[in-house]
Amino acid sequence: MKTPTTADPTATGDSTARLAVIMGAAVTAAGVTHFVVPEFFDEIVPPWLPPSQRFWTYASGIAELIVGPALIWRRTRRRAALAAVALFIAVYPANLYMAWDWRDRELSERIVSWVRLPFQFLFIALALRIHRHTPPND
Repeated sequence: MKTPTTADPTATGDSTARLAVIMGAAVTAAGVTHFVVPEFFDEIVPPWLPPSQRFWTYASGIAELIVGPALIWRRTRRRAALAAVALFIAVYPANLYMAWDWRDRELSERIVSWVRLPFQFLFIALALRIHRHTPPND
């Protein structure tokens, strides 16, 4: 097994590092998606948030494009994990709004909107695990 070093920013010598790389890739992909299909994200942003739904779609996409790669890079992983926690908490209102707003949709869509809610807590727990198990000054 390869020993992680600071020379290899994506080193995956342990399960926490692997988890961080997977989460980082997923968060980065989500960030890209905010710009590829912003309409989906616009739809789940509560419409009463100023200045606009598109603003929050792009702002959260930019945050994901910063946090995702920072989780992958070993030197920034520990702090990025805390940033991921903050990000997951910050976007939770959109998940709540989605569950409420989709209450009249097809059953399959309603299930998706409700399943997203507990998964956000799982993502927060995993990000906290990454933070706790990543050595400082790495």
